[in-house]
Amino acid sequence: MKPFISTKFYGYFNYLLAITLIASPWLFGFNNGSSAALLIPIYFGWLQLIMAIFVNNEGGIIKQFPMPTHLVLDVFMGFIIMVSPWLWAFDKEEFLPQFILGLVLFCLGLFTKRSPFSDDSHRSIVISDGLPSNH
Repeated sequence: MKPFISTKFYGYFNYLLAITLIASPWLFGFNNGSSAALLIPIYFGWLQLIMAIFVNNEGGIIKQFPMPTHLVLDVFMGFIIMVSPWLWAFDKEEFLPQFILGLVLFCLGLFTKRSPFSDDSHRSIVISDGLPSNH
């Protein structure tokens, strides 16, 4: 699938998502729940904030961290957050916010431009006469 999220939008939205992840236990009222439900979004939110500051895109401040690597980590972290309610048996009030925030992060990593998951550059090898060649 062709990526449709611009790196500029992603760069600024990533800060909002990181702050939302960090504050989610208090925003959604599960700060007195299980320790996994409390610590997972806080931990991944801080990682997102640090990566957002250091990533090499329009929203990055220091611009040292490669954007494709950031997007791969987003997919991984989004998946962990998304399945965490089943892995650690969260209560009902902890389930939906974790799943939605994880899904948003997962989709951002997949559908942002410069994502290695949706980049077509690796598909440009054409085989002719039995020998691969780049076109």
